[in-house]
Amino acid sequence: MRQDITDPYEGDHEDRTATTLRSRMSPPPLAYVSLGERPLRRLPQLFIGLALYGFSLSLMVRASLGVNPWSVLYEGLANRTSLSFGTISAVLGVLVLLLWIPLKQRPRFGTVANIIVLAYSSDLGLLLIPQHLGLPARVCLLAGGVLLNGLSVAVYVGARFGPGPRDGLMTGASAATGRSIRLVRTLIEITVLAAGWLLGGSVGGGTVLYALAVGPTAQFFMPWFAYGSAADMGCSRRGPYTPPLRS
Repeated sequence: MRQDITDPYEGDHEDRTATTLRSRMSPPPLAYVSLGERPLRRLPQLFIGLALYGFSLSLMVRASLGVNPWSVLYEGLANRTSLSFGTISAVLGVLVLLLWIPLKQRPRFGTVANIIVLAYSSDLGLLLIPQHLGLPARVCLLAGGVLLNGLSVAVYVGARFGPGPRDGLMTGASAATGRSIRLVRTLIEITVLAAGWLLGGSVGGGTVLYALAVGPTAQFFMPWFAYGSAADMGCSRRGPYTPPLRS
């Protein structure tokens, strides 16, 4: 009589294979990683991501079809003062950092880099991109700006040097109040958007497109750019397989 022979280790092998596939498909944690860990690998990623983020803001501003809530505020203040768009973003970044103090948030290297690089890269983009373009060109600028913004978020956040001023405000307020990050972020964005609109900032279809598209875009690109730290690798690495004792 022929008897089917089943490998007793086949099920465990399949479990390990599934675990490996899941770990490859999912990005590692995005918490802060020490500046001393592989800086030559991570610092270029941080600065490139921040520079692209600032440039993406200038694309959306030149599109003149509506920008993200914080850019609405920057643009509104720029229209009312002699300060440049980038300078205002830096000044407000520092002011937002002051709100971190009661929230017991600690600025990191990426927090300071966020303020400085975004200011220069957004102003540079506004100098390079011409104004008063036709509608087709402006639609392309808007679409490209939103796509580039989502990509740049994945790049600089994935370097894991700490949150920017506005993201830190969101996470700190959420922790202090016990409210969800979604609710806190929504309240902050609505407040900033309303203030910017009252100051004359651009609100339009681009604002809605940004709100709907930037999150999914960043999430799509994140697995390619999220840095896996040594601690993450140590926690995810399984020990050697020990077969069960046979009687």
